[in-house]
Amino acid sequence: MTDQKQPGLTYAQSGVDIDAGNAMVEDIKPLVRATRRPGADAEIGGFGGLFDLKAAGFKDPILVAANDGVGTKVKIAIESGIHHTIGIDLVAMCVNDLIVQGAEPLFFLDYYATGKLDPSIGAAIVKGIAQGCIESGCALIGGETAEMPGLYSKGDYDLAGFAVGAAERGTLLPEKNIKAGDVILGLRSSGIHSNGFSLVRKIVEHSKLAYDTPAPFAPEISLAEALLIPTRLYVKPLLAALKKTPKIKALAHITGGGFPDNIPRVLPNDVDARINLPSIPVLPVFQWLAQTGNVTSEEMLRTFNCGIGMIVICDGADQQMVELALREAGELPVLLGELVPTNHSSTRVHYSGVADF
Repeated sequence: MTDQKQPGLTYAQSGVDIDAGNAMVEDIKPLVRATRRPGADAEIGGFGGLFDLKAAGFKDPILVAANDGVGTKVKIAIESGIHHTIGIDLVAMCVNDLIVQGAEPLFFLDYYATGKLDPSIGAAIVKGIAQGCIESGCALIGGETAEMPGLYSKGDYDLAGFAVGAAERGTLLPEKNIKAGDVILGLRSSGIHSNGFSLVRKIVEHSKLAYDTPAPFAPEISLAEALLIPTRLYVKPLLAALKKTPKIKALAHITGGGFPDNIPRVLPNDVDARINLPSIPVLPVFQWLAQTGNVTSEEMLRTFNCGIGMIVICDGADQQMVELALREAGELPVLLGELVPTNHSSTRVHYSGVADF
């Protein structure tokens, strides 16, 4: 009796479809091409992305790099089937961290990992990434798609983003002359942005609401759509304001850790921040989260942006000039408080009044 060998196993049988990955690359090439800018004009598909700083107009640049993800917000995108905005979040979480240092975002790369590659979902995600890049003026010069059955369940995915920006030497923020008496301005957020979603999902579970039901705080759209409103991109208005006036001393991106963890990151050791809580324009989504989850004000302020996604610090004497530059750039700045001499405690952000939760 002749032995007959069983057919050899293939990569596709193990759950990885190389052809699907190649098809997705072809699908997204027009999206990537749309993000071209001076300094970046190569096609994706090579082993690395290229960027020409000289072609971008820089003379003596300092490079600034940032990377981030969008956390468990992706679970809501997956469960609701709404994938076209999560890529905007990915870009925003990275480039907003560049602009706070006074750096112009130049290029972006993404990492997309999934259990089973669905090219249509992948293309929808990259469409959002490309949109975020266009809106922040940076080029999408490359990325990686990883299909990993056994590590991710079918339908699950995760995202990471990597951004590089540049600023001319001597223009980086924060400045060194931050002092007591400087004022704290706030720029409004679009919603939850991309932090605190483990708590958000817990509150939704507690509420017994399905993601496809109307949002209690925005009944014209579904709960999923309301929670997935993408993170605001602050790059272009802040670049315009920084070009208009040199009086901005510091910027702080309000991400995980909220006010108490992010504002002190740009402060010298001899000053603290004092925030007037009634001045925060609390969005309805945060009021719903606080009330439905019985979340304390202190917890809200340390978990969410609460309606303010970016902090601007300037001298009190320059407040009017800075506010004008921000308004001309399309922002509606809010006076939140001021810097005060430190009391040398572990608490660097102090509050007065009550927030509208």
